[in-house]
Amino acid sequence: MIIISANILVGLVAFLHLYFLILEMFLWDKPYGLRTFGHTQASASASKILAMNQGLYNGFLAAGLAWGLSLGAAGHSIKIFFLACVVIAGIFGGLTASRKILLVQASPAVAALALVFLSKG
Repeated sequence: MIIISANILVGLVAFLHLYFLILEMFLWDKPYGLRTFGHTQASASASKILAMNQGLYNGFLAAGLAWGLSLGAAGHSIKIFFLACVVIAGIFGGLTASRKILLVQASPAVAALALVFLSKG
C-alpha cells in the first residue's frame, strides 16, 4: 500500500512540474500567468526568456520522475534523485523568491520522498 501511495505522490509531483513548465514557458506573459505570478506585463516581458529556461528545467524534473515511475521497482533511486532535486529547488525558491514555493513545490516532494524511502522497506 505504501508503494502505491508513494507512486501516486511521485506522479503528482511530476504533474505539478509539467504544469510549472506550461506556466513558465507558454503562459508567463499571458493573463493567466500574470495573475498566477503577480507580475506586470512589463516585468513578465522582460523576464520571459529566464522564465522559459526555468520552465524547461521543471520539465526535466517531470521527465525524470516519470522515468523513475516507468521503471517500477528499478526506478527507486531515480525517483529519490529527482525528488531530492525538487526539494532542494523548492527550498531555494522558498528562501529567495516566495515562501509559497515551499508549500507548492517542496512540501509535496518531501512527502513523496518520505513515502518512497518507506516503500523500499
